Amino acid sequence: MERKRAMAKTVAIMLGDGFEPVEAIGPADVLRRGGVGVDLVSVMGRVEVTAAQEVSVRADKLVGDVDLATYDMVVMPGGSVGVENLEACPALADELRRRMAADGLVGSICAGPTILAKLGLLDGREAVCYPGCEEAFPAGVYQTGSDLVVDGNLITAAGPGTALVFGIALLNALEGDKVALAVGRDMLVLR
Repeated sequence: MERKRAMAKTVAIMLGDGFEPVEAIGPADVLRRGGVGVDLVSVMGRVEVTAAQEVSVRADKLVGDVDLATYDMVVMPGGSVGVENLEACPALADELRRRMAADGLVGSICAGPTILAKLGLLDGREAVCYPGCEEAFPAGVYQTGSDLVVDGNLITAAGPGTALVFGIALLNALEGDKVALAVGRDMLVLR
């Protein structure tokens, strides 16, 4: 009798014009190497998204065509203009409120965690962001000196230089230590 293969975990990485490309593509690469299904989801009403540094990216889906609640995790990259575009998406705000209340997995890097702060979703939490963006955080939330913070269902990272480590932390939350360590060793040449 053939065993049924478990469905892959899925992640929606949210894209708005002006997003930081390495903060979306790096984690997407890590997650896909770990067997996780990743959709790059545009909030722009079109699949062509222009990242910071004029990098063009073709999203897999439009936010209006997906149910964000069906994903195992939602991830928000930074980039100041990209974050402004993500903040303007009511469907994303609604899903973040629902997900954080239900302890659903959320990842955010660079300026992305400011979206959670503006929605009032960081009270009593620990998080990190790009240095200087923490002014939007409630007192005690920002973890000075940390590049990556895992606080239960919330995974945050400081910026572009932490994109791969952030991706490995996301993978660890979804697939566990063994898979994350194997992918991390391959990608970061850790021996």
